[in-house]
Amino acid sequence: MQNVIGRKPTLSLVTAVVAGALIGVGVGAATYAAFSSGGKTVVRQVTVANSQPVASSTGLTVHSIYERAHKGVVEITVSERTSTPFGQTGKAQAQGSGFVYDSAGHIVTDQHVVAGAQSVKVMFWNGKSYDATVVGSDASTDLAVLKVDAPASVLSPLSLGDSSRVQVGDGVVAIGSPFGLEQTVTAGIVSALHREINSPNGFTIDNSIQTDAAINHGNSGGPLLNGDGRVIGVTAQIESDSGGNDGVGFAIPSNTVKSIVTQLINGGQAKHAFLGIGLQDSSRAGGGAEVTEVRSNTPADKAGLQVGDVITTVDGKKISSADELRSAINAHAPGDRVSITYLRGGASHTVQVTLAERPS
Repeated sequence: MQNVIGRKPTLSLVTAVVAGALIGVGVGAATYAAFSSGGKTVVRQVTVANSQPVASSTGLTVHSIYERAHKGVVEITVSERTSTPFGQTGKAQAQGSGFVYDSAGHIVTDQHVVAGAQSVKVMFWNGKSYDATVVGSDASTDLAVLKVDAPASVLSPLSLGDSSRVQVGDGVVAIGSPFGLEQTVTAGIVSALHREINSPNGFTIDNSIQTDAAINHGNSGGPLLNGDGRVIGVTAQIESDSGGNDGVGFAIPSNTVKSIVTQLINGGQAKHAFLGIGLQDSSRAGGGAEVTEVRSNTPADKAGLQVGDVITTVDGKKISSADELRSAINAHAPGDRVSITYLRGGASHTVQVTLAERPS
């Protein structure tokens, strides 16, 4: 399956680099393809000025969370057509996880789980499987929505929590199908917040949740639950020397899930605002976002931004870091006009920029 790293321990791409791996599992003796450029997933550590403190756990027991949520967790089996250098064709299968989003039969999973799918089946808690269609997917956030025509008796939608309220140290539970072992439960804590991970198409997924709950191939797309049994993230990546669980997993935050899934259900695609620059934190006193690249024929290029410029405000709001600038742009829609103030050669300049739609 495309964008899924595999089970075979001899795969050098898995064992040779210290990098994150998209999580998915093949069926039987199936193997896996590598994710992203060179098989590496870049995970960046973000310094947060006002990081949240460790929180005491007052939620449900792990068993209680499982009882509340497990009927809403599904196993996803994807079939895709393969070809050899000799022109022969065949079929390969891969597996991932997901969860029931609503009573209409919408299922949330990772985009990389269903990428390239010829057919998709969803298996529920009672062992029954149903054909699924892909409603829409978004490589920029690694999220996808499926639709199944299943009876209401098997649909148990899970509720989304507010990922902005998650704190370091909060207890979490992951449910999914690692290595095809459906309804597997693991537990841990929120190890860190505001991590940045790369999406399948190379853009940054901001505010990802880091956890030490065991996550392995096949957990992709499954829910990360808080102490009340609400979904605070969708498991997506691990960082590992071995390709297996090393206690460093990452989940796409539920507030991102809510925004993107709503767009996918309503229109089949998610739209992201696009400025067209590469960024890094500025080393100047007072911070800012330093431009490291300006792509040609983009809003930034048309506005005259140059490498070395330090962006300090967007629409009058102070920008202290590259992460803050990305968040400010992501809060807008394609076509929005924003005011950007930047420093160049010690002088301050302000330009009006009409944001474009992010390329796929």
